[in-house]
Amino acid sequence: MKAQELEDRLIGFAVSVIRTCKFLDQSFASQHLSKQLIRSTTSVALNYGEAKGGESTKDYLHKMNICLKELRESYINLKIQKGAELITNIQVLDNLIDENNQLISIFVVSIKNTKTK
Repeated sequence: MKAQELEDRLIGFAVSVIRTCKFLDQSFASQHLSKQLIRSTTSVALNYGEAKGGESTKDYLHKMNICLKELRESYINLKIQKGAELITNIQVLDNLIDENNQLISIFVVSIKNTKTK
């Protein structure tokens, strides 16, 4: 996958999360988790942009690992919201979880490949 394609996919993922969170109820749990989810998913896209401009391989790997941590956080957040039935559109939620999982896999492989070079 090309860098621009991955960046576009990360932006699309963050936008989908933002749009989904617009429809959550006003409970403390929904608000707390949705705000954190938006922060973590947008952080991935923003940090990936920084990684692409990394000054060295070490800098690139550091930012890619931040992205991976944020993706893992987002994944757990989505699973919590699913378990607590905070996001009621199951199809949308399952699509977000699947995309999140695919992105984690992409980052794991990219980091591993960069380390072996």
